[in-house]
Amino acid sequence: MKYIDEFRDKRLIAKVAGRIRNVADPGRVYTFMEVCGTHTTAIFRFGLRELLPDNIRLVSGPGCPVCVTPNDYLDKAIAIAKLDGVTVATFGDMMRVPGSRSSLELEKAKGASIRAVYSTGDALKLARKDPARQIVFLGVGFETTAPTVAASILEAKREGLRNYSVLCGHKTMPSCLAALLDGGEVNVDGFLLPGHVSAVIGTKPYRFLAERYHKRCVVAGFEPCDVMEAILMLIKQPKPVVEIQYSRIIGSGGNALARGVMEKVFSKTSSLWRGMGRVAGSGLAIRREFAFYDAEKRFKPKVAASREPKGCLCGDVLKGIKMPPECRLFAKACTSEHPVGACMVSSEGTCAAYFKYMRRQWTG
Repeated sequence: MKYIDEFRDKRLIAKVAGRIRNVADPGRVYTFMEVCGTHTTAIFRFGLRELLPDNIRLVSGPGCPVCVTPNDYLDKAIAIAKLDGVTVATFGDMMRVPGSRSSLELEKAKGASIRAVYSTGDALKLARKDPARQIVFLGVGFETTAPTVAASILEAKREGLRNYSVLCGHKTMPSCLAALLDGGEVNVDGFLLPGHVSAVIGTKPYRFLAERYHKRCVVAGFEPCDVMEAILMLIKQPKPVVEIQYSRIIGSGGNALARGVMEKVFSKTSSLWRGMGRVAGSGLAIRREFAFYDAEKRFKPKVAASREPKGCLCGDVLKGIKMPPECRLFAKACTSEHPVGACMVSSEGTCAAYFKYMRRQWTG
C-alpha cells in the first residue's frame, strides 16, 4: 500500500470489522485504550466504534500533549509572556488552552508578545531576526517533539544565540501508562500504542506493560484500516506482548539518532500531568550544561497556586474513567468556541472529538 486512500478503503475496513466479529469471544467484554490523541480523532472521524461489536469498548487515554499539560505550566508561560522584551513562541493549539486565570490568547489580545509558530525553526528565526528581544519557545509534547526542541537548543548554542530559550514541559509516555495502571482506577485489557512516539523510542520501553501488568499492546498507525487491524491484533494475541501494526513506518528499535539528541539535552525528571498529579520519571528537564537555554531558570516566573476550572472533568477524561458527556459542562458551558478545559481545545482532545463528531447523539 502506497497511498492514504488505500488505508481508508471502506470495503477493506468492513472486511477487517467482519474478522473482528468472527474472532472476538461473544462471552466477554474487551476494553482497549487508545493512548494517542490522533487515534482518538481517527476513531471518531471514521465512525469506527459503530463498526465494532458491542462487547468491544474503546476508551481514550492521556495521549493529547496539550491536554495533559497542567495549568501550572500554562501559568508560568503566561507570566513570562507578560515580561518586557520577551516574545513567547508556541504551537498554535496552546494559544486557547485556559490556564488558572487567563490564556495565551487573552494575554496576546491585551498586548503581550505571543507568536504562533509551526516549528522550533520558526522560533529560532525570530531570535535571529531580533537579537534585542528574548524568544521563549514553549516545549510541550511527548518523545515525538522533544528531539526537535533538543536540536533547537543545540543549534542555538552552536550559533551563540543569547536570546533563545525553552520553557520545558516535555513528557514521556511509558511512565505515564505505569502510573495510570498503578492508580487502580483504569481497567483495560490492552493498549493501542502511539505510532509517532514509538517511531522514536521503539517498542522496548513498553514491554513492562505486557510482562508486569499483563496488558496486550499493539503500536498502531493512524488511518482507519490501521486502527481496525490493531484491534484485531489485540484480540488475537494468545498472551500479552507488544506487537507492531505500523510496520511500514517504525521498527522495534525506534530512531537512535533522535533519542541521542534528546538524551544529550534532556534528563528524566518527575512531571505534573493534568488529572494524574506528579508522576516520577515521566518528564524531561534541560540538563545543567544547557541551563542558559532553560527559560524557567532564566526568568524565574512567579505564579500563584494553579487551579482547575470548577466542574471540569478533563483530568478524569484523560485517565479514561469518564466520558465527555458525563461532564455537566460538556456542550453547554464548554464548547469548541468557548472551551473551559484543555480537552476541548486541541484537535487531539477527547472532548473536542466528541463535540465535533458526536454531540448530536448526546445532546439531541
